Amino acid sequence: MFNDPLAYFITFTTYGTWLQGRETGSVDRSHNQFDMPILAPNRTIESRRRSQMRQFEYLLDQPRRQVVLATIIEVAAYRKWRLWAVHVRTNHVHVVVTANTKPEKVMNDFKIWCSRRLRETFNESADRDRWTQHGSTRYLFEEDKIIEKIDYVLNEQGEPMEWYRAEIE
Repeated sequence: MFNDPLAYFITFTTYGTWLQGRETGSVDRSHNQFDMPILAPNRTIESRRRSQMRQFEYLLDQPRRQVVLATIIEVAAYRKWRLWAVHVRTNHVHVVVTANTKPEKVMNDFKIWCSRRLRETFNESADRDRWTQHGSTRYLFEEDKIIEKIDYVLNEQGEPMEWYRAEIE
């Protein structure tokens, strides 16, 4: 019997910053499964991916990170999703959330609304790519896994940037 997940751990990256072949390793279609090893760095592949980019990479400076965080909090409240933790970094976003829909919809709603708010706030072009096409959506079925991911999001990302943590009851 399949149980519904208690939460999702969602990660999405900014456009052009996590290219296949990068120094820290990467995944491709055949290496994009849970617990599968990542691919070794490959400068040739990374260079080819960079040459295929339509636009420059998109980075989130502090004002943009603040907009992204505020928007994620706003969208979650409007949709009545339970945010556990959010950390907006320069080139990626981590979210631990409980929602009554599939994690792909949650991630897409966050990305769509963040793009809209970034465009409005900073007068950016509507056709600017801000996010990679998909991201990572992991199902969390146990409370200890939620706590583990909250800790990862808030405490294992290096110097804190823009973040949110829910009050745990």
